[in-house]
Amino acid sequence: MSEARTRLEPPDISERGGLKGGQPQRSDERLYMQMFAYTGCDDVPAVAHAIAQEPVDAVVYADLNDPKGIGILTVAQDPNVFVDVVRPMLSAGPTAALQIKPDLTMFGRTYSLGYEPDLRGALIDRPRRTVLNTDWPWAIWYPLRRHGRFAQLPPEEQRNILAEHGEIGKRFGAADFAHDIRLACHGLDRDDNDFVIGLTGKELYPLSALVQAMRKTQQTSLHLERLGPFFVGRAVWQSPIERLLR
Repeated sequence: MSEARTRLEPPDISERGGLKGGQPQRSDERLYMQMFAYTGCDDVPAVAHAIAQEPVDAVVYADLNDPKGIGILTVAQDPNVFVDVVRPMLSAGPTAALQIKPDLTMFGRTYSLGYEPDLRGALIDRPRRTVLNTDWPWAIWYPLRRHGRFAQLPPEEQRNILAEHGEIGKRFGAADFAHDIRLACHGLDRDDNDFVIGLTGKELYPLSALVQAMRKTQQTSLHLERLGPFFVGRAVWQSPIERLLR
């Protein structure tokens, strides 16, 4: 049995992109993001000031649906940062006494689709710029779970379904109405969701309009088992994009 196991090829878990300079792109780098939502906050600037002192990229949101609510998004390439830096950071200072909203806790990793012309840009640079862009303060964050039957569809049918969904997102992005962050959270989510989605933009209405437009796609109307809950907020502080990413 042990000899048979030694002959097994290890699975390839690297991210793949399209050809670049005639060569296939591969990467083992990914960006992780974590969202915590709290209530009971009377001093949002104090929270933002405390987090600004820490060596981690972050965004502090004012919760649209809770007059004492805030959201804190943290971003890092190394998942150890969320235990070694983010956990003690949020367990002390002005966030220590706040009440967390577990249903709005989200955690995920960037991933590739296999044809990205700039793999690092898709996995690291673009998602980071999207959440830290001060021109896009409004945000909607939510998890989703696909129905199991989607995984049983032929690959070509899956691609067509995803292409319909993606085309809407591209049109909203090209118009500077909404910009998306797609994170996989398989095995990382309390409720066994598959993905975490973030939408950011200059104004709130286009983000809502994008969610509405997505309702009509095959993926959302036929192949989603669960969607939400939704966190809706506006950034009151964002880390400088120029700061070195850990």
